[in-house]
Amino acid sequence: MGAFWHFAARLLRHKAQLGAAMACAAISAGGLGAGLVALSPLLEFLLKKQSSLAEWVAANAPWVPPALTDRLPSDPFGGVVAVFVVLLAMTAFGATANFLHQFLSLTLCTRVVAEVRHDVFKHSVNLPLGTVLGRGPAEFVSRTIRDSAELQRGLVALTGKTVAQATKGAAAFAAAIWFDWRITLIALVAAPLIALPLRKFGKRIRRGVYGALRAQEDLLRVANESLQGLRAVKSASAEGTAIRRFDEASHEVLRQELRVRFAQSVSSPLVEAIAIGAVSVLALIAARQIIDGKLQFDTFVLSLGALAAAGGSLKPVAGLVNEIQAASAPAERLAELTAIAREDAGDRKRPALPPHGAGVRFESVSFRYDGASVDALRDVDLDIRHGERVAFVGPNGCGKTTLLSLLPRLFVPQRGRVLVDGHDVAAHSLRSLRTQVGVVTQDAVLIRASIADNIRFGLEDAPIEAVRDAARRAHAAGFIERLPKGYETLVAEGGTSLSGGQRQRIAIARAILRDPRILIMDEATSQVDAESEEQINSAIREFGAGRTTLVIAHRLSTVLAADRIVVMDGGHVVATGTHEELIADCGVYARIARTQLAGT
Repeated sequence: MGAFWHFAARLLRHKAQLGAAMACAAISAGGLGAGLVALSPLLEFLLKKQSSLAEWVAANAPWVPPALTDRLPSDPFGGVVAVFVVLLAMTAFGATANFLHQFLSLTLCTRVVAEVRHDVFKHSVNLPLGTVLGRGPAEFVSRTIRDSAELQRGLVALTGKTVAQATKGAAAFAAAIWFDWRITLIALVAAPLIALPLRKFGKRIRRGVYGALRAQEDLLRVANESLQGLRAVKSASAEGTAIRRFDEASHEVLRQELRVRFAQSVSSPLVEAIAIGAVSVLALIAARQIIDGKLQFDTFVLSLGALAAAGGSLKPVAGLVNEIQAASAPAERLAELTAIAREDAGDRKRPALPPHGAGVRFESVSFRYDGASVDALRDVDLDIRHGERVAFVGPNGCGKTTLLSLLPRLFVPQRGRVLVDGHDVAAHSLRSLRTQVGVVTQDAVLIRASIADNIRFGLEDAPIEAVRDAARRAHAAGFIERLPKGYETLVAEGGTSLSGGQRQRIAIARAILRDPRILIMDEATSQVDAESEEQINSAIREFGAGRTTLVIAHRLSTVLAADRIVVMDGGHVVATGTHEELIADCGVYARIARTQLAGT
Protein backbone atom coordinates (compact mmCIF):
# COMPACT_ATOMS: atom_id res chain seq x y z
CA MET A 1 0.00 0.00 0.00
CA GLY A 2 3.02 2.30 0.27
CA ALA A 3 2.88 3.25 -3.41
CA PHE A 4 -0.81 4.10 -3.17
CA TRP A 5 -0.28 6.40 -0.20
CA HIS A 6 2.64 7.99 -2.04
CA PHE A 7 0.28 9.10 -4.80
CA ALA A 8 -2.53 9.86 -2.33
CA ALA A 9 -0.16 12.32 -0.62
CA ARG A 10 -0.38 14.43 -3.79
CA LEU A 11 -3.88 15.40 -2.60
CA LEU A 12 -2.18 17.49 0.08
CA ARG A 13 -0.78 19.76 -2.63
CA HIS A 14 -4.33 21.10 -3.00
CA LYS A 15 -4.86 21.87 0.68
CA ALA A 16 -7.70 24.37 0.23
CA GLN A 17 -9.84 22.11 -1.92
CA LEU A 18 -9.09 19.03 0.19
CA GLY A 19 -9.87 20.91 3.40
CA ALA A 20 -13.17 22.18 1.98
CA ALA A 21 -14.15 18.66 0.91
CA MET A 22 -13.36 17.20 4.34
CA ALA A 23 -15.21 20.03 6.08
CA CYS A 24 -18.31 19.36 3.99
CA ALA A 25 -18.07 15.64 4.84
CA ALA A 26 -17.87 16.49 8.54
CA ILE A 27 -20.88 18.83 8.30
CA SER A 28 -22.91 16.18 6.50
CA ALA A 29 -22.00 13.57 9.12
CA GLY A 30 -22.77 16.02 11.92
CA GLY A 31 -26.28 16.39 10.54
CA LEU A 32 -26.76 12.62 10.79
CA GLY A 33 -25.54 12.52 14.39
CA ALA A 34 -27.72 15.45 15.39
CA GLY A 35 -30.71 13.82 13.71
CA LEU A 36 -30.21 10.62 15.71
CA VAL A 37 -29.97 12.57 18.95
CA ALA A 38 -33.19 14.39 18.00
CA LEU A 39 -35.02 11.04 18.03
CA SER A 40 -34.64 10.91 21.81
CA PRO A 41 -37.36 13.51 22.62
CA LEU A 42 -39.71 11.89 20.11
CA LEU A 43 -39.40 8.53 21.84
CA GLU A 44 -39.77 10.08 25.28
CA PHE A 45 -42.92 11.93 24.14
CA LEU A 46 -44.39 8.66 22.91
CA LEU A 47 -43.49 6.88 26.17
CA LYS A 48 -44.89 9.81 28.17
CA LYS A 49 -41.63 10.40 30.00
CA GLN A 50 -41.58 14.05 29.02
CA SER A 51 -44.62 16.26 28.55
CA SER A 52 -43.01 18.90 26.32
CA LEU A 53 -39.96 19.71 24.25
CA ALA A 54 -39.04 22.44 26.72
CA GLU A 55 -39.01 19.93 29.58
CA TRP A 56 -36.80 17.49 27.59
CA VAL A 57 -34.31 20.25 26.73
CA ALA A 58 -34.14 21.37 30.35
CA ALA A 59 -33.48 17.79 31.47
CA ASN A 60 -30.97 16.76 28.81
CA ALA A 61 -29.39 20.01 27.63
CA PRO A 62 -29.07 22.33 30.61
CA TRP A 63 -26.53 24.43 28.69
CA VAL A 64 -29.32 25.78 26.43
CA PRO A 65 -30.21 29.37 27.55
CA PRO A 66 -33.55 29.60 29.46
CA ALA A 67 -34.72 32.38 27.13
CA LEU A 68 -34.59 29.89 24.21
CA THR A 69 -36.07 27.01 26.24
CA ASP A 70 -39.11 29.15 27.21
CA ARG A 71 -39.95 29.69 23.50
CA LEU A 72 -40.17 25.96 22.71
CA PRO A 73 -43.63 24.34 22.28
CA SER A 74 -45.25 23.33 25.58
CA ASP A 75 -47.46 20.51 24.24
CA PRO A 76 -46.14 17.09 23.10
CA PHE A 77 -47.51 17.29 19.55
CA GLY A 78 -46.09 20.77 19.06
CA GLY A 79 -42.74 19.41 20.24
CA VAL A 80 -42.99 16.56 17.72
CA VAL A 81 -43.70 19.04 14.92
CA ALA A 82 -40.78 21.21 15.98
CA VAL A 83 -38.42 18.22 16.06
CA PHE A 84 -39.57 17.13 12.58
CA VAL A 85 -39.01 20.64 11.20
CA VAL A 86 -35.48 20.62 12.63
CA LEU A 87 -34.87 17.16 11.15
CA LEU A 88 -35.99 18.29 7.70
CA ALA A 89 -33.77 21.38 7.88
CA MET A 90 -30.77 19.31 8.95
CA THR A 91 -31.47 16.79 6.20
CA ALA A 92 -31.48 19.50 3.53
CA PHE A 93 -28.37 21.09 4.99
CA GLY A 94 -26.61 17.73 5.25
CA ALA A 95 -27.56 16.77 1.67
CA THR A 96 -26.10 20.03 0.39
CA ALA A 97 -22.89 19.43 2.34
CA ASN A 98 -22.76 15.86 1.04
CA PHE A 99 -23.11 17.08 -2.57
CA LEU A 100 -20.32 19.61 -2.10
CA HIS A 101 -18.08 16.98 -0.53
CA GLN A 102 -18.59 14.54 -3.43
CA PHE A 103 -18.18 17.28 -6.04
CA LEU A 104 -15.00 18.68 -4.51
CA SER A 105 -13.41 15.28 -3.86
CA LEU A 106 -14.17 14.00 -7.39
CA THR A 107 -12.76 17.19 -8.90
CA LEU A 108 -9.67 16.95 -6.72
CA CYS A 109 -9.01 13.28 -7.59
CA THR A 110 -9.48 13.92 -11.29
CA ARG A 111 -6.96 16.75 -11.21
CA VAL A 112 -4.42 14.79 -9.16
CA VAL A 113 -4.61 11.78 -11.49
CA ALA A 114 -4.22 14.10 -14.50
CA GLU A 115 -1.03 15.37 -12.86
CA VAL A 116 0.15 11.80 -12.22
CA ARG A 117 -0.65 10.84 -15.82
CA HIS A 118 1.34 13.83 -17.06
CA ASP A 119 4.33 13.01 -14.85
CA VAL A 120 4.31 9.32 -15.83
CA PHE A 121 4.13 10.09 -19.55
CA LYS A 122 6.79 12.78 -19.22
CA HIS A 123 9.01 10.29 -17.42
CA SER A 124 8.34 7.60 -20.05
CA VAL A 125 9.35 9.76 -23.02
CA ASN A 126 12.53 10.72 -21.18
CA LEU A 127 13.57 7.11 -20.56
CA PRO A 128 16.42 5.55 -22.53
CA LEU A 129 15.27 4.33 -25.93
CA GLY A 130 16.61 0.85 -25.23
CA THR A 131 14.48 0.56 -22.09
CA VAL A 132 11.27 1.48 -23.91
CA LEU A 133 11.98 -0.74 -26.92
CA GLY A 134 13.10 -3.64 -24.74
CA ARG A 135 9.98 -3.67 -22.58
CA GLY A 136 7.65 -2.67 -25.40
CA PRO A 137 5.78 0.62 -25.90
CA ALA A 138 2.47 -1.10 -25.06
CA GLU A 139 3.62 -1.55 -21.47
CA PHE A 140 4.24 2.17 -21.03
CA VAL A 141 0.98 3.13 -22.74
CA SER A 142 -0.96 0.70 -20.56
CA ARG A 143 0.61 1.96 -17.36
CA THR A 144 0.18 5.60 -18.27
CA ILE A 145 -3.51 5.30 -19.21
CA ARG A 146 -5.00 2.16 -17.69
CA ASP A 147 -3.10 2.15 -14.40
CA SER A 148 -3.72 5.84 -13.76
CA ALA A 149 -7.46 5.23 -14.32
CA GLU A 150 -7.40 2.43 -11.74
CA LEU A 151 -5.49 4.69 -9.37
CA GLN A 152 -8.21 7.31 -9.77
CA ARG A 153 -10.86 4.80 -8.67
CA GLY A 154 -8.91 4.21 -5.48
CA LEU A 155 -8.44 7.91 -4.76
CA VAL A 156 -12.14 8.58 -5.35
CA ALA A 157 -13.02 5.74 -3.00
CA LEU A 158 -10.64 7.15 -0.38
CA THR A 159 -11.60 10.84 -0.46
CA GLY A 160 -15.22 10.51 -1.56
CA LYS A 161 -17.26 7.55 -0.41
CA THR A 162 -14.91 6.27 2.28
CA VAL A 163 -14.67 9.65 4.01
CA ALA A 164 -18.42 10.19 3.70
CA GLN A 165 -19.31 6.77 5.13
CA ALA A 166 -16.61 6.84 7.82
CA THR A 167 -17.61 10.29 9.10
CA LYS A 168 -21.29 9.32 9.13
CA GLY A 169 -20.43 6.11 10.97
CA ALA A 170 -18.36 8.09 13.49
CA ALA A 171 -21.24 10.54 14.03
CA ALA A 172 -23.67 7.68 14.57
CA PHE A 173 -21.25 6.08 17.07
CA ALA A 174 -21.01 9.42 18.87
CA ALA A 175 -24.81 9.48 19.13
CA ALA A 176 -24.76 5.92 20.48
CA ILE A 177 -22.22 6.96 23.12
CA TRP A 178 -24.52 9.88 24.02
CA PHE A 179 -27.34 7.41 24.67
CA ASP A 180 -25.31 4.72 26.54
CA TRP A 181 -21.55 4.36 26.34
CA ARG A 182 -21.53 0.82 27.77
CA ILE A 183 -23.51 -0.67 24.90
CA THR A 184 -21.33 1.13 22.39
CA LEU A 185 -18.16 -0.19 24.04
CA ILE A 186 -19.43 -3.76 23.74
CA ALA A 187 -20.21 -3.17 20.06
CA LEU A 188 -16.64 -2.01 19.40
CA VAL A 189 -15.39 -5.51 20.24
CA ALA A 190 -16.58 -6.58 16.76
CA ALA A 191 -14.24 -4.13 15.01
CA PRO A 192 -11.12 -6.37 15.08
CA LEU A 193 -13.21 -9.31 13.84
CA ILE A 194 -14.18 -7.22 10.80
CA ALA A 195 -10.67 -5.89 10.17
CA LEU A 196 -9.06 -9.34 9.89
CA PRO A 197 -10.98 -10.61 6.82
CA LEU A 198 -10.70 -7.19 5.16
CA ARG A 199 -6.92 -7.34 5.52
CA LYS A 200 -6.70 -10.91 4.22
CA PHE A 201 -8.95 -10.38 1.21
CA GLY A 202 -7.34 -7.00 0.55
CA LYS A 203 -3.98 -8.67 -0.08
CA ARG A 204 -5.60 -11.16 -2.45
CA ILE A 205 -7.35 -8.37 -4.33
CA ARG A 206 -4.09 -6.42 -4.68
CA ARG A 207 -2.28 -9.44 -6.13
CA GLY A 208 -5.17 -10.20 -8.47
CA VAL A 209 -5.39 -6.65 -9.78
CA TYR A 210 -1.63 -6.61 -10.37
CA GLY A 211 -1.95 -9.76 -12.48
CA ALA A 212 -4.98 -8.39 -14.31
CA LEU A 213 -3.14 -5.20 -15.25
CA ARG A 214 -0.22 -7.20 -16.62
CA ALA A 215 -2.63 -9.34 -18.63
CA GLN A 216 -4.38 -6.23 -19.98
CA GLU A 217 -0.97 -4.89 -20.95
CA ASP A 218 -0.33 -8.04 -23.01
CA LEU A 219 -3.80 -7.74 -24.54
CA LEU A 220 -3.06 -4.17 -25.62
CA ARG A 221 0.25 -5.27 -27.12
CA VAL A 222 -1.38 -8.08 -29.13
CA ALA A 223 -4.16 -5.81 -30.37
CA ASN A 224 -1.71 -3.09 -31.39
CA GLU A 225 0.51 -5.55 -33.24
CA SER A 226 -2.41 -6.91 -35.23
CA LEU A 227 -4.09 -3.61 -36.07
CA GLN A 228 -0.93 -1.62 -36.76
CA GLY A 229 0.32 -4.47 -38.94
CA LEU A 230 -3.07 -5.14 -40.51
CA ARG A 231 -1.62 -4.94 -44.02
CA ALA A 232 0.75 -7.82 -43.22
CA VAL A 233 -2.01 -9.76 -41.45
CA LYS A 234 -4.31 -9.58 -44.46
CA SER A 235 -1.54 -10.22 -46.97
CA ALA A 236 -0.61 -13.43 -45.16
CA SER A 237 -4.26 -14.46 -44.61
CA ALA A 238 -3.35 -14.53 -40.92
CA GLU A 239 -6.64 -13.17 -39.56
CA GLY A 240 -7.24 -16.47 -37.74
CA THR A 241 -3.82 -16.32 -36.09
CA ALA A 242 -4.39 -12.72 -35.01
CA ILE A 243 -7.79 -13.61 -33.52
CA ARG A 244 -6.34 -16.66 -31.72
CA ARG A 245 -3.55 -14.59 -30.15
CA PHE A 246 -6.07 -11.95 -29.09
CA ASP A 247 -8.42 -14.57 -27.57
CA GLU A 248 -5.56 -16.16 -25.60
CA ALA A 249 -4.57 -12.79 -24.15
CA SER A 250 -8.23 -11.92 -23.48
CA HIS A 251 -8.78 -15.24 -21.69
CA GLU A 252 -5.85 -14.48 -19.37
CA VAL A 253 -7.36 -11.08 -18.56
CA LEU A 254 -10.66 -12.79 -17.76
CA ARG A 255 -8.95 -15.35 -15.50
CA GLN A 256 -7.08 -12.70 -13.53
CA GLU A 257 -10.15 -10.47 -13.16
CA LEU A 258 -12.27 -13.39 -11.91
CA ARG A 259 -9.71 -13.93 -9.15
CA VAL A 260 -10.31 -10.36 -8.05
CA ARG A 261 -14.10 -10.64 -8.28
CA PHE A 262 -14.18 -13.66 -5.94
CA ALA A 263 -12.33 -11.81 -3.20
CA GLN A 264 -14.44 -8.69 -3.68
CA SER A 265 -17.69 -10.67 -3.61
CA VAL A 266 -16.97 -12.73 -0.51
CA SER A 267 -15.56 -9.97 1.69
CA SER A 268 -18.74 -7.88 2.00
CA PRO A 269 -21.11 -10.76 2.98
CA LEU A 270 -18.53 -12.03 5.47
CA VAL A 271 -18.28 -8.63 7.12
CA GLU A 272 -22.07 -8.40 7.20
CA ALA A 273 -22.34 -11.83 8.86
CA ILE A 274 -19.83 -10.84 11.53
CA ALA A 275 -21.73 -7.60 12.17
CA ILE A 276 -25.05 -9.43 12.53
CA GLY A 277 -23.46 -11.87 14.95
CA ALA A 278 -22.07 -9.00 17.01
CA VAL A 279 -25.47 -7.26 17.14
CA SER A 280 -27.12 -10.52 18.22
CA VAL A 281 -24.69 -10.91 21.11
CA LEU A 282 -25.24 -7.26 22.00
CA ALA A 283 -29.02 -7.73 22.02
CA LEU A 284 -28.74 -10.72 24.39
CA ILE A 285 -26.56 -8.75 26.81
CA ALA A 286 -28.93 -5.77 26.68
CA ALA A 287 -31.97 -8.01 27.19
CA ARG A 288 -30.42 -9.36 30.39
CA GLN A 289 -29.77 -5.81 31.60
CA ILE A 290 -33.32 -4.69 30.79
CA ILE A 291 -34.85 -7.70 32.59
CA ASP A 292 -32.71 -6.95 35.66
CA GLY A 293 -33.82 -3.31 35.57
CA LYS A 294 -30.32 -2.01 34.97
CA LEU A 295 -31.06 -0.58 31.50
CA GLN A 296 -33.98 1.49 30.25
CA PHE A 297 -35.72 0.03 27.23
CA ASP A 298 -35.89 3.35 25.38
CA THR A 299 -32.17 3.91 25.96
CA PHE A 300 -31.44 0.47 24.51
CA VAL A 301 -33.65 1.13 21.47
CA LEU A 302 -32.00 4.48 20.79
CA SER A 303 -28.48 3.05 21.25
CA LEU A 304 -29.26 0.09 19.02
CA GLY A 305 -30.75 2.42 16.42
CA ALA A 306 -27.65 4.62 16.46
CA LEU A 307 -25.39 1.56 16.20
CA ALA A 308 -27.51 0.27 13.30
CA ALA A 309 -27.09 3.63 11.57
CA ALA A 310 -23.35 3.43 12.20
CA GLY A 311 -23.25 -0.11 10.84
CA GLY A 312 -25.29 0.94 7.81
CA SER A 313 -22.84 3.75 7.13
CA LEU A 314 -19.78 1.57 7.64
CA LYS A 315 -21.08 -1.45 5.71
CA PRO A 316 -20.05 -0.01 2.30
CA VAL A 317 -16.58 0.67 3.70
CA ALA A 318 -15.70 -3.00 3.16
CA GLY A 319 -16.22 -2.59 -0.58
CA LEU A 320 -14.44 0.76 -0.55
CA VAL A 321 -11.43 -0.75 1.25
CA ASN A 322 -11.38 -3.37 -1.51
CA GLU A 323 -11.26 -0.60 -4.12
CA ILE A 324 -8.40 1.09 -2.30
CA GLN A 325 -6.55 -2.22 -2.06
CA ALA A 326 -7.17 -2.79 -5.77
CA ALA A 327 -5.73 0.66 -6.52
CA SER A 328 -2.50 -0.22 -4.73
CA ALA A 329 -1.51 -2.58 -7.57
CA PRO A 330 -1.57 0.08 -10.33
CA ALA A 331 0.07 2.50 -7.90
CA GLU A 332 2.95 0.03 -7.48
CA ARG A 333 3.28 -0.32 -11.27
CA LEU A 334 3.30 3.45 -11.74
CA ALA A 335 5.85 3.89 -8.96
CA GLU A 336 8.02 1.17 -10.51
CA LEU A 337 7.97 2.96 -13.87
CA THR A 338 8.84 6.35 -12.42
CA ALA A 339 11.72 4.77 -10.47
CA ILE A 340 13.55 3.93 -13.71
CA ALA A 341 16.36 6.41 -14.27
CA ARG A 342 15.75 8.94 -17.05
CA GLU A 343 18.28 9.26 -19.84
CA ASP A 344 18.85 12.92 -18.97
CA ALA A 345 19.51 12.23 -15.28
CA GLY A 346 22.27 14.59 -14.16
CA ASP A 347 22.01 16.76 -17.28
CA ARG A 348 21.74 19.94 -15.25
CA LYS A 349 25.28 19.39 -14.00
CA ARG A 350 26.67 18.78 -17.49
CA PRO A 351 27.95 21.61 -19.69
CA ALA A 352 26.45 22.34 -23.11
CA LEU A 353 28.18 20.82 -26.12
CA PRO A 354 29.95 23.54 -28.14
CA PRO A 355 28.77 24.01 -31.75
CA HIS A 356 30.18 21.29 -33.99
CA GLY A 357 32.87 22.45 -36.37
CA ALA A 358 35.77 19.96 -36.42
CA GLY A 359 34.87 16.30 -36.59
CA VAL A 360 33.13 13.24 -35.17
CA ARG A 361 35.03 10.26 -33.76
CA PHE A 362 33.91 6.80 -32.65
CA GLU A 363 36.67 5.60 -30.35
CA SER A 364 36.85 1.84 -29.60
CA VAL A 365 33.05 1.68 -29.37
CA SER A 366 31.30 -1.56 -28.38
CA PHE A 367 27.60 -2.02 -27.76
CA ARG A 368 25.31 -4.95 -26.93
CA TYR A 369 21.52 -4.87 -26.70
CA ASP A 370 19.88 -6.10 -23.50
CA GLY A 371 19.26 -9.83 -23.70
CA ALA A 372 21.51 -10.30 -26.75
CA SER A 373 24.23 -12.96 -26.73
CA VAL A 374 26.67 -11.09 -29.00
CA ASP A 375 27.78 -7.48 -29.44
CA ALA A 376 26.02 -5.40 -32.07
CA LEU A 377 29.20 -3.28 -32.31
CA ARG A 378 32.74 -4.39 -31.51
CA ASP A 379 35.68 -2.01 -31.07
CA VAL A 380 34.61 0.43 -33.78
CA ASP A 381 37.12 3.18 -34.55
CA LEU A 382 36.11 5.80 -37.08
CA ASP A 383 36.93 9.47 -37.78
CA ILE A 384 34.64 11.75 -39.78
CA ARG A 385 35.61 15.30 -40.76
CA HIS A 386 33.27 18.24 -40.38
CA GLY A 387 31.33 18.85 -43.59
CA GLU A 388 32.07 15.37 -44.92
CA ARG A 389 29.30 13.27 -46.46
CA VAL A 390 29.80 9.64 -45.48
CA ALA A 391 27.73 6.67 -46.67
CA PHE A 392 27.46 3.54 -44.49
CA VAL A 393 26.81 0.22 -46.19
CA GLY A 394 26.82 -3.40 -45.06
CA PRO A 395 24.69 -6.51 -44.69
CA ASN A 396 21.48 -6.35 -42.68
CA GLY A 397 22.23 -6.47 -38.96
CA CYS A 398 25.84 -5.37 -39.34
CA GLY A 399 25.37 -2.44 -36.90
CA LYS A 400 24.99 0.60 -39.18
CA THR A 401 21.86 2.02 -37.52
CA THR A 402 23.16 1.11 -34.06
CA LEU A 403 26.42 2.96 -34.66
CA LEU A 404 24.76 6.17 -35.83
CA SER A 405 22.23 5.94 -32.98
CA LEU A 406 25.13 6.36 -30.56
CA LEU A 407 25.85 9.85 -31.88
CA PRO A 408 22.63 11.52 -30.58
CA ARG A 409 22.85 9.19 -27.52
CA LEU A 410 19.77 7.18 -28.41
CA PHE A 411 21.92 4.33 -27.10
CA VAL A 412 24.96 4.47 -24.85
CA PRO A 413 27.99 2.26 -25.60
CA GLN A 414 29.11 -0.19 -22.94
CA ARG A 415 32.72 0.51 -23.92
CA GLY A 416 34.45 3.31 -25.78
CA ARG A 417 33.48 6.92 -26.45
CA VAL A 418 31.66 9.01 -29.04
CA LEU A 419 33.39 12.36 -29.54
CA VAL A 420 32.20 15.53 -31.28
CA ASP A 421 35.11 17.93 -31.85
CA GLY A 422 36.99 16.03 -29.17
CA HIS A 423 34.18 16.36 -26.60
CA ASP A 424 32.70 13.17 -25.16
CA VAL A 425 28.97 13.40 -25.82
CA ALA A 426 28.26 11.50 -22.57
CA ALA A 427 29.79 14.38 -20.60
CA HIS A 428 27.51 17.05 -22.09
CA SER A 429 23.81 17.78 -21.84
CA LEU A 430 21.47 15.80 -24.08
CA ARG A 431 19.56 18.86 -25.22
CA SER A 432 22.68 20.67 -26.44
CA LEU A 433 23.73 17.52 -28.31
CA ARG A 434 20.42 16.71 -29.95
CA THR A 435 19.75 20.26 -31.09
CA GLN A 436 22.84 19.84 -33.29
CA VAL A 437 21.79 16.48 -34.75
CA GLY A 438 18.97 16.03 -37.28
CA VAL A 439 17.74 12.48 -37.97
CA VAL A 440 15.57 11.22 -40.83
CA THR A 441 14.69 7.53 -40.52
CA GLN A 442 13.43 4.94 -42.96
CA ASP A 443 9.92 5.13 -41.53
CA ALA A 444 8.99 8.81 -41.24
CA VAL A 445 6.94 9.26 -38.07
CA LEU A 446 4.03 11.64 -38.63
CA ILE A 447 1.33 12.54 -36.13
CA ARG A 448 -2.36 13.25 -36.64
CA ALA A 449 -2.05 16.99 -37.11
CA SER A 450 -1.63 19.53 -39.89
CA ILE A 451 1.32 19.32 -42.25
CA ALA A 452 2.68 22.55 -40.77
CA ASP A 453 2.51 21.07 -37.26
CA ASN A 454 4.23 17.91 -38.44
CA ILE A 455 7.09 19.98 -39.82
CA ARG A 456 7.17 22.02 -36.59
CA PHE A 457 7.22 18.83 -34.46
CA GLY A 458 9.58 19.64 -31.57
CA LEU A 459 9.69 23.35 -32.51
CA GLU A 460 6.07 24.38 -31.93
CA ASP A 461 6.92 28.10 -31.87
CA ALA A 462 8.48 28.14 -35.32
CA PRO A 463 6.76 30.78 -37.57
CA ILE A 464 4.93 29.65 -40.68
CA GLU A 465 7.49 31.45 -42.87
CA ALA A 466 10.26 29.21 -41.50
CA VAL A 467 8.03 26.15 -42.04
CA ARG A 468 7.42 27.13 -45.68
CA ASP A 469 11.13 27.72 -46.24
CA ALA A 470 12.02 24.32 -44.76
CA ALA A 471 9.40 22.65 -46.99
CA ARG A 472 10.80 24.42 -50.05
CA ARG A 473 14.36 23.34 -49.27
CA ALA A 474 13.10 19.76 -48.73
CA HIS A 475 11.42 19.83 -52.18
CA ALA A 476 8.06 19.35 -50.42
CA ALA A 477 6.44 22.74 -51.07
CA GLY A 478 5.13 21.69 -54.49
CA PHE A 479 2.89 18.83 -53.36
CA ILE A 480 1.92 20.58 -50.11
CA GLU A 481 0.61 23.68 -51.90
CA ARG A 482 -1.45 21.49 -54.24
CA LEU A 483 -3.35 19.99 -51.30
CA PRO A 484 -6.86 21.41 -50.61
CA LYS A 485 -5.81 23.20 -47.41
CA GLY A 486 -2.09 23.46 -48.10
CA TYR A 487 -0.03 23.51 -44.94
CA GLU A 488 -3.18 23.19 -42.80
CA THR A 489 -4.14 19.87 -44.41
CA LEU A 490 -4.71 17.25 -41.72
CA VAL A 491 -2.40 14.24 -41.90
CA ALA A 492 -3.97 10.87 -41.08
CA GLU A 493 -2.61 8.79 -38.21
CA GLY A 494 0.80 7.42 -39.16
CA GLY A 495 0.84 9.61 -42.29
CA THR A 496 -1.23 7.09 -44.26
CA SER A 497 -2.92 9.88 -46.23
CA LEU A 498 0.45 10.67 -47.88
CA SER A 499 2.76 8.67 -50.12
CA GLY A 500 6.09 7.33 -48.88
CA GLY A 501 8.03 10.01 -50.73
CA GLN A 502 5.80 12.77 -49.38
CA ARG A 503 6.23 11.52 -45.83
CA GLN A 504 10.00 11.43 -46.23
CA ARG A 505 10.17 14.96 -47.59
CA ILE A 506 8.09 16.23 -44.66
CA ALA A 507 10.50 14.44 -42.33
CA ILE A 508 13.44 16.11 -44.11
CA ALA A 509 11.70 19.49 -43.82
CA ARG A 510 11.35 18.83 -40.10
CA ALA A 511 15.09 18.18 -39.86
CA ILE A 512 15.91 21.27 -41.95
CA LEU A 513 13.76 23.46 -39.69
CA ARG A 514 15.94 22.41 -36.75
CA ASP A 515 19.02 23.66 -38.68
CA PRO A 516 21.31 20.89 -37.34
CA ARG A 517 25.08 20.81 -37.77
CA ILE A 518 25.03 17.01 -38.19
CA LEU A 519 22.50 15.27 -40.43
CA ILE A 520 21.82 11.52 -40.15
CA MET A 521 19.85 9.82 -42.94
CA ASP A 522 18.89 6.25 -42.04
CA GLU A 523 17.81 4.64 -45.35
CA ALA A 524 15.59 7.64 -46.02
CA THR A 525 15.06 6.66 -49.69
CA SER A 526 14.59 2.91 -49.26
CA GLN A 527 10.81 2.92 -49.67
CA VAL A 528 10.27 5.60 -52.31
CA ASP A 529 10.09 5.65 -56.09
CA ALA A 530 12.85 6.97 -58.38
CA GLU A 531 11.30 10.45 -58.73
CA SER A 532 10.91 10.88 -54.98
CA GLU A 533 14.43 9.56 -54.45
CA GLU A 534 15.87 12.17 -56.80
CA GLN A 535 14.02 14.96 -55.01
CA ILE A 536 15.12 13.67 -51.61
CA ASN A 537 18.74 13.35 -52.75
CA SER A 538 18.62 16.89 -54.12
CA ALA A 539 17.30 18.15 -50.81
CA ILE A 540 20.02 16.32 -48.89
CA ARG A 541 22.74 17.53 -51.26
CA GLU A 542 21.65 21.17 -51.03
CA PHE A 543 20.99 21.24 -47.31
CA GLY A 544 23.98 19.07 -46.41
CA ALA A 545 26.52 21.48 -47.86
CA GLY A 546 28.76 22.62 -45.01
CA ARG A 547 27.26 20.07 -42.59
CA THR A 548 28.45 16.66 -41.53
CA THR A 549 26.11 14.21 -43.27
CA LEU A 550 25.97 10.52 -42.36
CA VAL A 551 23.88 8.36 -44.70
CA ILE A 552 22.85 4.73 -44.34
CA ALA A 553 22.14 3.76 -47.93
CA HIS A 554 21.07 0.86 -50.09
CA ARG A 555 20.81 2.84 -53.33
CA LEU A 556 23.90 3.04 -55.52
CA SER A 557 23.18 6.65 -56.49
CA THR A 558 23.23 7.67 -52.82
CA VAL A 559 26.46 5.80 -52.21
CA LEU A 560 28.18 7.33 -55.24
CA ALA A 561 27.24 10.85 -54.08
CA ALA A 562 29.17 10.39 -50.80
CA ASP A 563 32.68 11.71 -50.19
CA ARG A 564 33.57 8.46 -48.49
CA ILE A 565 32.02 5.04 -47.98
CA VAL A 566 32.25 3.07 -44.72
CA VAL A 567 31.73 -0.68 -45.04
CA MET A 568 30.53 -2.56 -41.94
CA ASP A 569 30.18 -6.27 -41.28
CA GLY A 570 29.63 -8.22 -38.08
CA GLY A 571 29.52 -5.14 -35.88
CA HIS A 572 32.78 -3.51 -36.93
CA VAL A 573 34.22 -1.39 -39.75
CA VAL A 574 35.95 -3.55 -42.36
CA ALA A 575 36.94 -0.86 -44.90
CA THR A 576 36.59 2.78 -45.89
CA GLY A 577 37.18 4.52 -49.22
CA THR A 578 35.61 5.53 -52.50
CA HIS A 579 33.42 3.30 -54.62
CA GLU A 580 36.25 2.47 -57.03
CA GLU A 581 38.72 1.74 -54.23
CA LEU A 582 36.33 -0.55 -52.39
CA ILE A 583 35.25 -2.41 -55.50
CA ALA A 584 38.88 -3.25 -56.11
CA ASP A 585 40.05 -3.97 -52.56
CA CYS A 586 37.02 -4.95 -50.43
CA GLY A 587 35.27 -8.22 -51.13
CA VAL A 588 32.42 -7.44 -48.73
CA TYR A 589 31.66 -4.18 -50.53
CA ALA A 590 31.98 -5.77 -53.98
CA ARG A 591 29.42 -8.39 -52.98
CA ILE A 592 27.09 -5.77 -51.50
CA ALA A 593 27.39 -3.56 -54.59
CA ARG A 594 26.57 -6.53 -56.78
CA THR A 595 23.66 -7.98 -54.77
CA GLN A 596 22.16 -5.30 -52.49
CA LEU A 597 22.74 -1.82 -53.87
CA ALA A 598 19.87 -0.84 -56.17
CA GLY A 599 20.75 0.84 -59.46
CA THR A 600 20.79 4.55 -60.06
